[in-house]
Amino acid sequence: MGMTNGLVIVRDAIMGLVTRSANDAAVVLAEALGGDEESFAQLMTQKARQLGMSATMFRNASGLPNREQVTSARDMARLAHALLRDFPHYYPVFSVQSYAFRGRPLENHNRMLATYAGADGLKTGYTAASGFNLVMSALRDNRRLIGVVMGGDTAFARDRLMAELMDRGFAVAQAQTLAPWSWPRTPQSARYSEIGRAHV
Repeated sequence: MGMTNGLVIVRDAIMGLVTRSANDAAVVLAEALGGDEESFAQLMTQKARQLGMSATMFRNASGLPNREQVTSARDMARLAHALLRDFPHYYPVFSVQSYAFRGRPLENHNRMLATYAGADGLKTGYTAASGFNLVMSALRDNRRLIGVVMGGDTAFARDRLMAELMDRGFAVAQAQTLAPWSWPRTPQSARYSEIGRAHV
């Protein structure tokens, strides 16, 4: 995002993370919340354990390479489910396809939002070691699915596999007698009016 010094609105930093995987925004938020990035990574790992993410270890806030930083597809699905369950009022940020920051648009790396019917989140990821990754959720016919693809050779191959998996999942869900999806209630502790700021 080109953050250097001064103040940044928390909303801007979050949208930079969601749309462009902005590593500078991740560090700024980590330092604001945890004091430093290492401490924040420890807090993230603690939260992961609380959510049942037993195969996940965080070493930084951005996902940049670290041999000790690991996760699994199951754990990423658990995290996506927790976001939907615990923060339904914030979940819509994951469907934003473009966000204006200081006069320039930040285009979302998640092309599935525009190409897969019902897709409304969540997040892409890439490093040379991990390949192209995507955690996605989509809603069709009152059925919600969460899909995870890790280790794609290209973004296109990853997206194609995700579409195939989601199509298969929706076909199975349609054949089952399941209660329709309903949004979780917004928690009473949710705050909408306060705009936080973090030092860069």
